Amino acid sequence: MKSLNNFILKIKPFLVISVLLSIYIFICAISYVSAVSTDIADSVFRLHVIANSDSTEDQNLKLKVRDELLLYMNNISKDCSSKEEVIKIAKENINKLKEIASKVIYDNGFNYNVDVEVGISDFPTKYYGDIALPAGSYDALRVKIGDAKGQNWWCVMFPPLCFVDVSSGIVPDSSKEEMKENLNDEEYDLISKTNSEEITFKFKLVEFFQNLRLGLNK
Repeated sequence: MKSLNNFILKIKPFLVISVLLSIYIFICAISYVSAVSTDIADSVFRLHVIANSDSTEDQNLKLKVRDELLLYMNNISKDCSSKEEVIKIAKENINKLKEIASKVIYDNGFNYNVDVEVGISDFPTKYYGDIALPAGSYDALRVKIGDAKGQNWWCVMFPPLCFVDVSSGIVPDSSKEEMKENLNDEEYDLISKTNSEEITFKFKLVEFFQNLRLGLNK
């Protein structure tokens, strides 16, 4: 018993140091994730379309609404050079966007209501060609069709990534440059260099804590 007590006394300082070190690492990880997530979220404006249901008809309708809204937004915001400009234009055209969505719904034989707003939405991790955006809360143009109980469509309106050919894995250089201008080198590497083990680990770290936060919020 005495020898056990002596052993505990000997390892106690190491246990305390280990616990303190673990807490320090955890706090550093949280701080890193918070800073990186905020900067990435501040650099993009996303689109979030929610279908009425998961039926084939409602899912197809969701895509038609998406296409018309993107066509209109891309036309009126093509000269924008910042997220803030695109958000301003979206807010100024909310009624027009709702009108467009409503017309698509009506023309396809449905009478669903549609709600269009600019706000903050929670997004899962999404891959756009060779760009990956971690889960988190992002400014978005949010479109809710009917009961809005169906699967979502997520994409990035600024920089324009909504029409990226995911199968080819190529994002236009112009979109990358716009994103790079709003991020530091490490943050840009985090979302673009998916073939680096170190970067992949950091991305997974951000993804883990963001998913944890979103889960707790729900």
